Amino acid sequence: MKEVKVLRLGHRPSRDKRLTTHVGLVARALGADGIILDEKDPKIEKSIIDVAGRFGGDFSFGVEEKWRKLIKNWSGKTIHLSMYGQKIQELESELRKITDRLLIILGSEKVPGEVYEIADYNVAVTNQPHSEVAALAILLDRLYEGKKLEEEFDGELKIIPSEEDKIVKEKD
Repeated sequence: MKEVKVLRLGHRPSRDKRLTTHVGLVARALGADGIILDEKDPKIEKSIIDVAGRFGGDFSFGVEEKWRKLIKNWSGKTIHLSMYGQKIQELESELRKITDRLLIILGSEKVPGEVYEIADYNVAVTNQPHSEVAALAILLDRLYEGKKLEEEFDGELKIIPSEEDKIVKEKD
């Protein structure tokens, strides 16, 4: 894929700060190029950009209040993650063939019904209630076939895997 962005719909600054931050962190760590919120939230932006700056990787943050227009005019494919969608197991090989830009639409509160109509794909990682953070992680991992788990980031800080300790190495 040329570019993968995550559109976070229905972000509620008073309620969703931690969860939306986790959406951004998972998106960055597992291969997305950026996140777009449908409502401005400077604290989320600062948090996500700070992590990208310290741990590395090119990751963008944007705000688009006219999300309908964004989805309709997206020059690429759109995937709406929803527990009501088609099973990812039935679509994953088709989704991996997407070579152009990809917009992953991820709701917070109830997503307007029109999203189901305008998205190219409505995908479910399970047809049971679950976390949108988990759904995003599973989708990205399936799209990249686990390869992003091995990717190295060139940041100021690097976590060194350890069985017993927390080891963080600073860039020389």
